[in-house]
Amino acid sequence: MAKAATKNEGSTSDKLESLFELQLIDSEIDRIKTVRGELPLEVQDLEDEVEGLDNRIAKMQEEIKELETDISDRKNSTKDAEAAIAKYKTQQNNVRNNREFDAISKEIEFQELEIQLNEKRTKEGKAKIAHKKEILDEAKERREFRATDLANKKAELDEIIAETQAQEEKLTKKSTAAIGKLEDRLAAAYTRLRESAVNGLAVVRVERDSCGGCFNKIPPQRQLDIQTKRKVIVCEHCGRILMPEEKED
Repeated sequence: MAKAATKNEGSTSDKLESLFELQLIDSEIDRIKTVRGELPLEVQDLEDEVEGLDNRIAKMQEEIKELETDISDRKNSTKDAEAAIAKYKTQQNNVRNNREFDAISKEIEFQELEIQLNEKRTKEGKAKIAHKKEILDEAKERREFRATDLANKKAELDEIIAETQAQEEKLTKKSTAAIGKLEDRLAAAYTRLRESAVNGLAVVRVERDSCGGCFNKIPPQRQLDIQTKRKVIVCEHCGRILMPEEKED
């Protein structure tokens, strides 16, 4: 029975070459994402803002509706109070003693106070509605402006994605396949370095006797070790995996 293939059984030199090839693929993916710039974040921020404005508009409309309902209820309450006053005044004409007259007078007074309260609350409610409608109009205007901005940003982003999506998907598949062939230890180290590096570079070449990532000088003996590619050498300063300087043709 044939022995099952294991991940990257080649020499250290082969492993380093595989790591560097993976880095080139991932760097190209990073370049494509850089082309999009801050657009995805801008689109997300605008989507969040529009959603927030929609919620604010809906809440404001609900508050206005509640105030209008309260004003309508108070209008009906005032009609009831006026009808009650008319009834009580009729009853006053048929009272038999002062006690009954005073009792009905108190009822009339209560209904009149109810009418006054309704008038006061209605006036306050109308003022609140006017103020809320001003805020609502401002929110609607801002929402329309931001929605237009969002549509433009989305169209711009969609255009860029359409131009680069196929290439990015192809490179992503290559990256997944390449990292899958690495030893687990190397794959984990590479991923960790990629995530911690600002520019996403985990594997770099020596450039002018310095690390191609952090640009710190590399001692001559260490450069010789890097040149032989007999073992994985990392930068003493930034921890990136080092490859020999590219030879000129």
